[in-house]
Amino acid sequence: MCLSGHLPYRAALDPRVSAAACFYPTDIHSATLGEGGSDDSLKRMSDLKAETMFVWGRQDPPVPFAGREMIRARLQDVAAHYEWHEVNAQLAFLRDEGPRFDPALFL
Repeated sequence: MCLSGHLPYRAALDPRVSAAACFYPTDIHSATLGEGGSDDSLKRMSDLKAETMFVWGRQDPPVPFAGREMIRARLQDVAAHYEWHEVNAQLAFLRDEGPRFDPALFL
């Protein structure tokens, strides 16, 4: 999970991958990763054939409400098979160290 959810999301774009779990995937909405800070993750969402689970913290500054809504709208547009979970927490709330960890959500 410390590698972000963007990495498993990118893996899920590969047709050989059948499922992925993306915990707080940053930058899908902003296209700011990769060489030159201009990835195509949102554009390539039509390539997503894997069952994909997205887990978000509502108080996650890198992926604000508008960003999550953009991602969810795109998932709907491409008829993706996905699960969507949002909880009242910050980025990395499942990491078992640091101030953002929420043991109640870990269960």
